[in-house]
Amino acid sequence: MDNQVSGPSIVVDHLRVLYNQGKSNETRALEETNISIYPNEYVIIFGPSGCGKSTLLYAIAGLQTPTYGDIVINGKGLSKMTEREMLDLHQVGVGLVFQAFYLISSLTVLDNVCLPRAFRGEGVKERRAEGIKLLRRFGIAEHADKYPSQLSGGQKQRVAIARSLINNPNIILADEPVGNLDSESAENVLQILKDLNENDGKTIIMVTHNPDHLIYADRVIRMKDGRVISEEVFKEKRRIPEKKKEEEAELLKQLHEVDVPKETDELKMLMNSFRNLLPQQVDVLLIPFKAKQLMSHVLSELSEEQISMGESFLKELLFRNIDKENFAASLDKGLEMGGAGWNKSRAESFAERIAGIVEQAETAKTMPSQSPLSLAQYLKQRFRLTLSSNQELRLQSTLKLRLDSKIGQKELYRRLDASLDIGGVGINRLTVEKMVREIEMIMLIKYS
Repeated sequence: MDNQVSGPSIVVDHLRVLYNQGKSNETRALEETNISIYPNEYVIIFGPSGCGKSTLLYAIAGLQTPTYGDIVINGKGLSKMTEREMLDLHQVGVGLVFQAFYLISSLTVLDNVCLPRAFRGEGVKERRAEGIKLLRRFGIAEHADKYPSQLSGGQKQRVAIARSLINNPNIILADEPVGNLDSESAENVLQILKDLNENDGKTIIMVTHNPDHLIYADRVIRMKDGRVISEEVFKEKRRIPEKKKEEEAELLKQLHEVDVPKETDELKMLMNSFRNLLPQQVDVLLIPFKAKQLMSHVLSELSEEQISMGESFLKELLFRNIDKENFAASLDKGLEMGGAGWNKSRAESFAERIAGIVEQAETAKTMPSQSPLSLAQYLKQRFRLTLSSNQELRLQSTLKLRLDSKIGQKELYRRLDASLDIGGVGINRLTVEKMVREIEMIMLIKYS
């Protein structure tokens, strides 16, 4: 079998960068730097502030002119490139991701992503379709019509990454891409870069001063005082595909202990009702979990993509970033426009359905004394129940016990199903099954 090493896609050859050359304040940013980077590698350039790592990255991008030496990308030296070739390199050869995002505040999220294609003269419809695909991939398509000021730092960086990919470059250059982000957003962005490398075959070159990030790299190039001082290989990718080593053992480690909330009686009961609900999800992760459970509870006959987009907008509703009307409008909007691609009738019906569940959950949370009666009326209407006065009283009594977390799902089912003569509510078993699912869903949305 052929064991030869495949050729590098980037060669940094005797690179030196000096500022104010020959003057008293001459500064040597890079000294005699030689590195080679191979296709599909994830390389991290690591070192303290001021060591020259960003200068090296900008030189590779063609944004920093070397004082001496050259950089060769795909067999062509930057110093020998024509103006047209350099423009093509910046537009389609490499994608750039910066710490400061550099989104244009007056443009929508989608228009920011599509901007590189607009510079190349591509039609609006075509570039917007590709932009939506990228936003959908990174879970932010529901923000397509928003402006950068309306996004969190992590969302802005995902937009910046989508913009860097719109022309499908093979090389992504990232300069401290998570330096301005909280730990959760940083993890999300780092996972995106990892996915682009492993699943899309993109060559990733990332600059960082944070040692916690090194676990993502195939190879780490350490710098100090403008020089490369060492290199560490974690995963060899410089050989042809047949000779690639097996995947490294899982390198990710827990950076922080998960603060697991105390399992209240209500949480324990919910965990019995929803098998995938873990205590760790109770904080920020509970909203996405609620959205996913609501989607599967209410919907059928939609494509996976339509459900995924609907779920994204449902999270926005549960986070109270949009109201019911905007929620329905977003569901109705076509997929190619960043919506969920549902028809108007289904969107409005679904929005009403969700609103009913959320309203009961809010009543249970804010007006507990009124909740048993309100929920009983809701269930009667929802399931077209005709109950005697005695059944209504027992239903309200049973609902109060569940709302107060004094009984769980099984006991709720038993009481609703049991006949009147033994103290139950006496509702048809098939209806009881549906009612219990509805009640447990309301309890989930209520929980915080």
